[in-house]
Amino acid sequence: MPFEFLSDEQIARYGRFPEEPSAAELEQFFRLDRRALDALASKRRPATKLGWAVQWGTVRMLGVFLTDDPLAVPPEAVAFVAEQLGVDPAHLADYGQRQQTVYEHAWEIRELLGYRDFGSCESEVRQYVAARVWASAEGPRALFDRARVHMLKERVLLPGMTVPVRLVGEVRRTSGCTRWRWRC
Repeated sequence: MPFEFLSDEQIARYGRFPEEPSAAELEQFFRLDRRALDALASKRRPATKLGWAVQWGTVRMLGVFLTDDPLAVPPEAVAFVAEQLGVDPAHLADYGQRQQTVYEHAWEIRELLGYRDFGSCESEVRQYVAARVWASAEGPRALFDRARVHMLKERVLLPGMTVPVRLVGEVRRTSGCTRWRWRC
């Protein structure tokens, strides 16, 4: 199995929402700032405004856009954003009727917030993981989590889970890291 060293919790939370985001998480990731509000000024329909704003918070919290299922967001997050916009949370059901809109919003938000594709940043992430291998005694689970947090912090869109799993394994292997060495 490609995820052999990950815990069930790590697998469950990668690129996904917790069952109920905390109030602090809602404030940190879904509070609309001036840039978001300025971008929203050009949106007309309540569903479009709400969908865009939910995507904006989603990528900030998870590091991914939910373009395949933009409605897969906890109701607490939708309600939090809807309250800021003064719209009914039920409007989100109408978002994405035109699938291209969801992608256009993702591209717009990506540009606005300065997110980068993993492919253009892979060497940076690889170097970060390699530095962690040599500077700490962290195992592969911790390295995977560190890589995920690093990508979120550096605004790198998270790739599919197998990519960082493979990257951690390769870096540990090419760094001469074996289970017999104390640092690994």
